[in-house]
Amino acid sequence: MQTIINTYTTVENSGLLIQNTRPEHAGQLEELQRIVFPTLSADEHIRAVHYLRHLELFPEGQFVITDKDKVIGMTTTMRTNFDFANYHHTFAETIAGGWLTNHDPTGDWLYGLDMGILPAYRGQGLARLLYRARHEMARALGLKGQLTVGMMSGYGAVSNEISGETYYQELIAGKRKDPTLTKQMKIGFEPIALMPEHLNDPVCGNYGVLIKIEIDKEI
Repeated sequence: MQTIINTYTTVENSGLLIQNTRPEHAGQLEELQRIVFPTLSADEHIRAVHYLRHLELFPEGQFVITDKDKVIGMTTTMRTNFDFANYHHTFAETIAGGWLTNHDPTGDWLYGLDMGILPAYRGQGLARLLYRARHEMARALGLKGQLTVGMMSGYGAVSNEISGETYYQELIAGKRKDPTLTKQMKIGFEPIALMPEHLNDPVCGNYGVLIKIEIDKEI
């Protein structure tokens, strides 16, 4: 079966390059984590040593965007056989403390563990391109689609005024926009379930939302 690895795609009219992560990117990725997720608990940040392990376990599932030699965007994924009947999990559990040892080489879903773009490069549709790279790779592997847990990143600012459940219900009803999840839903992700205490980050009140996109959809 064909896999997509060491793939290079130039972003039109930008000079940016989407490519599979390489070992020399690990140090920059650790720094990018701190910039992109500044309020996330430090023990949930992915470090350089973790990224190197990811490349040993599932190299075709790791992508970066580079501007010349500078890493300006990234995503980390693994394969999983997901149990939708018992869906609740935490970020730390899923990524196994950063080591990605829950990656199942026979898993039929691609699970996205993180996605980040440096602030100066946001607003150019680069996250969509990373999701698309993941989707193309998932197709090449014959997977069912992508899963991820999107941070409910607008909730922290209003957590003293509204419950997480109400915020989520208003979001899926189209009555509220969220800085992260609204964009993911526009890409084509479908909300599945609210995930309290998914991670430790005040920006989302520790809430995430389980979302999925089937492999037959286009991104």
